[in-house]
Amino acid sequence: MSSINNYAVDKIRKNNPIFSNFRTIIETAFLGNNVTEITSLNEAYKLASKSPGTIITDLPIYQPEAFDLPTDAKVLVFNDGKVFGRTAVARRIIGQPGVDETFFGGLLREAVYQGRDKEFYYGTAVVGLSESFMVQSHLMIPKGFENNFYSYLLNFQTLTSEFKEMYDTSEKYNEGDIYVYADPEWHHPDFPHGLALFDPEHNVAAILGLRYFGELKKATLSLAWATAHRNNFIACHGGVKQYNLTSGKYTMAVFGLSGSGKSTITLSDHDNKFDMKVLHDDAFIINKATGATTALEPSYFDKTQDYPMGHKNIKYFLTCQNVGVTLDDKKEKVLVTEDIRNGNGRTIKSRFVIPNRENHLAENLDSIFWIMKDDSLPPVLKINNPILASIFGLTLATKRSTAENVVSDVDLNKLVIEPFANPFRCYPLSEDYHNFKQLFADGKTDCYILNTGFYRGEKVTPSQTLGSIEKIVAREANFKAFGPLKDIAYLPVDGHTPDFENEVYVESMLKGMDSRLEFLNNMNTEMDGYNALPEETIEIIEALINELK
Repeated sequence: MSSINNYAVDKIRKNNPIFSNFRTIIETAFLGNNVTEITSLNEAYKLASKSPGTIITDLPIYQPEAFDLPTDAKVLVFNDGKVFGRTAVARRIIGQPGVDETFFGGLLREAVYQGRDKEFYYGTAVVGLSESFMVQSHLMIPKGFENNFYSYLLNFQTLTSEFKEMYDTSEKYNEGDIYVYADPEWHHPDFPHGLALFDPEHNVAAILGLRYFGELKKATLSLAWATAHRNNFIACHGGVKQYNLTSGKYTMAVFGLSGSGKSTITLSDHDNKFDMKVLHDDAFIINKATGATTALEPSYFDKTQDYPMGHKNIKYFLTCQNVGVTLDDKKEKVLVTEDIRNGNGRTIKSRFVIPNRENHLAENLDSIFWIMKDDSLPPVLKINNPILASIFGLTLATKRSTAENVVSDVDLNKLVIEPFANPFRCYPLSEDYHNFKQLFADGKTDCYILNTGFYRGEKVTPSQTLGSIEKIVAREANFKAFGPLKDIAYLPVDGHTPDFENEVYVESMLKGMDSRLEFLNNMNTEMDGYNALPEETIEIIEALINELK
């Protein structure tokens, strides 16, 4: 099996690298007499159905037997309060500069002690859906939060007989199982917005004072990605799809934050122009040795803003969070979506929403698309230098969305840099930079940038983005030189023509490059240089600036 959850007695020693004080605190809590293990989705569904505040809609689950659910199972709705997104400021990672291990060790022990009077549930799932990478993950969460518990088991893969057999024969790693301890009712005056505490080297996390389900999902993925990273994989927050063409297969990946268009691109059927397979739209890993890609989750945690009642995809909803409910003309309880109640309404969608879903693709990636919302960049660029290709992923410029609980006075329309679209990294940024640089240098993977926002004041439409991708996949795209920038080319798109004779436009390009340069310089000093990057990254951006000038 892939990860370890029991030990020979002579291996239970201080020098065993799997153990740490944080792991021992959390794993010990799972074995308390106030913890009840739930071993089936059927049981989890029944608990969630009876949890105070749950709304049992009249929307049936599609193919409930595939999930070991009752034949009459319905979509469950549970809503949080003020907060309906991830709280980035709550994250603390053991091993990073400024994170006091002694302080947080004591705080965690106290949090577990204070939780002893509560009844908890404990469940197990698998992260990683092929024999090349499968890690067990365990969640412990108190009574009253059964809906998050049920959604967690739906989002990841429970150990059905099929997956139990796969797991037992999967690649072995000297890594401990993932353990996530959650207490949404925890309070501490020093952490008014909650605390998401990670010990990624030892595969444990504590999610304290945070109710939003996405915290549990991303905590688990953070640890799984870190595990994969330690074991010769590239961790990826993005989507993968494969086109079966007459000339062969074409496999592409898209990287972007929530709301950037990542899921729209990955899950688009292109009006049935292509025979396609989809790996996943959010979380996968790349095997550095083979180039193969593996999905980490079977389900999709999707926004509901584009799914009004009557939309075909509602058929595949399993649970919903932070959405409204009303009665239709048949007096049946149905959903009020489109973010009417609040921003970032969410659903767990089943794998059946994509008929051609795959868990593992053996082929190399033919291309990577960095999705940005940088209005100085045209809709589609091709980057022809492997170092520059990785640098643009490193300085991926985008905008925040309602998926985040922004606790300070932040302008959501302001451009921000989120390296490789992955705010869940638990290791130095330079390691991802080198991984992607090598991927491009190997010569099998092309690099493109997609701007899905505005370009020179004009909106780039989804149809323009998807149409451009179709040309690239069909090898019908004719790129042109992008002004004086010799390693970059652009794809002509109606209404979005770059004009390097326009001083205002060139100034906007320079501003975008200056912000990237500032980011790279800041990485050398922030967090005591934990995320410092090679000097070549600064030199190449400076060269681009000089070319523009």
